[in-house]
Amino acid sequence: MIGFFEGKRTMFRYFWLASLLFFLLLGCGEREREETLATVNGDTITKGEFETYLDFKRIPEGDEEKKKRLLDQYLEREALAAVIEEEPLLDKDLIQAELNEFRKQMLISRYFEKYLRGKVTDQAIQNHYNIHAEEYEDRKVHAAHILIRTNRTMTEPERKAKLTTAQEAYSKIKAGEDFAEVAKAYSEDKVSSKKGGDLGWMKEGSIDPRFSETLFSLEPGTVSEPFETPFGFHVVKVIEGPQVVKRPFDAVKGDIRYQLRNEAKKAELDRLMSQAEIEKK
Repeated sequence: MIGFFEGKRTMFRYFWLASLLFFLLLGCGEREREETLATVNGDTITKGEFETYLDFKRIPEGDEEKKKRLLDQYLEREALAAVIEEEPLLDKDLIQAELNEFRKQMLISRYFEKYLRGKVTDQAIQNHYNIHAEEYEDRKVHAAHILIRTNRTMTEPERKAKLTTAQEAYSKIKAGEDFAEVAKAYSEDKVSSKKGGDLGWMKEGSIDPRFSETLFSLEPGTVSEPFETPFGFHVVKVIEGPQVVKRPFDAVKGDIRYQLRNEAKKAELDRLMSQAEIEKK
């Protein structure tokens, strides 16, 4: 039993010494940071202030030569700013307003920079992609078209003449002529007409609503009657499709990150503003 209490006393003594040493070191660290490096126009510059400045400039711990050079620059700028502050040339109220705006902007931006880094992680982005998989699926069809262009300045007779041309092209296709050959002869879309009207794979909703609606209502191999969009009169054909294609994670993770950051920022803004008190007089 005596040995047990002796062991307890020994453990307590070690604990007390360790605690004392910790607080002594902590006190030494605090005193070291309060150590005066220089005075500028009577104002004290402490070691702690300069070390915080070095952290801000991201200066490596062991680069003593650079620290010495930066200290000289730091003190010179402090001195210069202190002297200029007493000069009558500048509008002090305006300077103070600018400084205050900079302070607010810095506080807000630094806070959200750190907050969002912890909130919107790579894992959070991956989880969102997995849970909302259907949002990243696109319906696509392989399409071709014939375009007879119109514009707002056309008269009604000119517009009707364009429609007649589109109907003529459609009639030739219905009579059995090859769509690609008719597109080369009639289409005013110079890029696709060279390829027989081929537009490649078109994503649903990525084009004019009337064009998209007509295109995705067709069966593969079928051709639409002429219809109008702001670009002119179209005759469209579905070559293949439709197919559902899922956009890969790497292609959308930037958009997801942007979305999640905006959502998290808005929620945190609402929380912070709920703590603020604004009273207009």
